Amino acid sequence: SSINAMVYIRGHRADYEEWEAAGNQGWGWPDVLSAYKAMEDTEAGADDWRGAGGPLFVSANRKGLHRLVRPYIDACESAGLREVADFNGAEQEGAGVYQMTIKNARRNSAARAFLRPAMKRPNCRVITGAMVTRVIIENGRAVGVEYRRGGVSRVLRAKAEVILSGGAINSPQLLQLSGVGPARVLQGLGIPVVLDNPNVGDHLSDHQGINYTWRMTVPTYNDELRPWWGKLVAGMKYVLAGAGPLAKSINHAGGFFRTSPDLSRPNMQLYMQAFSTLIPREGERPLLTPDPFPGMSIGLSNCRPSSKGHIRLRSADPFEHPVITANAFSTDHDVQEMLAAVKYLRHLAAQPPLARLIAEELRPGPEVQTDEALIADFRARSGTVYHPSCTCRMGPDPATSVVDARLRVHGIDGLRVVDASSFPNLIAGNTNAPSMLMGWKGAEMILSDAL
Repeated sequence: SSINAMVYIRGHRADYEEWEAAGNQGWGWPDVLSAYKAMEDTEAGADDWRGAGGPLFVSANRKGLHRLVRPYIDACESAGLREVADFNGAEQEGAGVYQMTIKNARRNSAARAFLRPAMKRPNCRVITGAMVTRVIIENGRAVGVEYRRGGVSRVLRAKAEVILSGGAINSPQLLQLSGVGPARVLQGLGIPVVLDNPNVGDHLSDHQGINYTWRMTVPTYNDELRPWWGKLVAGMKYVLAGAGPLAKSINHAGGFFRTSPDLSRPNMQLYMQAFSTLIPREGERPLLTPDPFPGMSIGLSNCRPSSKGHIRLRSADPFEHPVITANAFSTDHDVQEMLAAVKYLRHLAAQPPLARLIAEELRPGPEVQTDEALIADFRARSGTVYHPSCTCRMGPDPATSVVDARLRVHGIDGLRVVDASSFPNLIAGNTNAPSMLMGWKGAEMILSDAL
């Protein structure tokens, strides 16, 4: 996930229009846009779509780009996908450079941008090395949490509310451990049912990614990062100048396109990497073991998959990982659009600006031609791009959702879920920015409800 965790994409305005249309007041595009603008400090400066002066610095990522970025964007233009200066601006569709949540060559995470400054306040205390094991619910109200630290169980009582921000895997797991979830599953594990809501842990949505890889006739990051001295040089560049390949995400450029002209908005996302790793060594980070030849990968992920999975407790032991069932490509819709998308990757690679720099296709390889073979390949090789969401999804009706539009858990007082699990549906793009949006808007709601 670290490979694209710093890419800053808000999603398409239509995603938020859908959130609002589903009955989630306060989550329409104008509401969300003003929150994003307040949150951001955009290096490129403020305009009708972007903000400056907020706590979250977003780099424009214009310096130190790999020299293959230009031919990639030119190839997209040649294929009819025009260059876009800002994927978070007026139009998402097109190809261009990704903005990053990077500040002074370091990942500008939510912890750095928001939590660290808040920790200086007397009303914020962070307990590390602790694992919350359940929410304590008395008479239909969340009154605190139980947590374990250093093998000792402790209880924290809440004066006001309990807010879960464990993410799309851990938040539903915690609710289920606390007796809120599918009664059938909880009873089977001997957990007393506080509230039967089968939506807890359901509707799991995630983007599926696949890379196509080519051997190039020009140098790529493989040449720089493969030899020991290359790793040393990259390390020195980073430490001394905050520059070089280690100073940013490996995905320098990307884009959004439609697999069919009759779609109203893009349904596929592109990731361009001047780097390849077909032979990762067990347990090593791919970035440290590039291929011994110049390689380039172009990846894709589906923006709005219709396949849904779920998160279910495996046992009543909070330290046991829950069962994560992805169900990727379980609908014909998802299979057909991905088939069209991988064909488009080859179409991009065949455009003159890239074609003249490509020696050969390595993955899946030129022998993979038929629809059946292409489908078998992406079923075998694709994987999560780590954007799980919607497992405690927002909605007005407890029969189909877990939290309301103010992120309060239906049927339990004093309990909210504020993270990517609360998305009503998965947005088109990386979930880094929208997860921070949940925190920003969630905090505003908590404050205004407390007054």
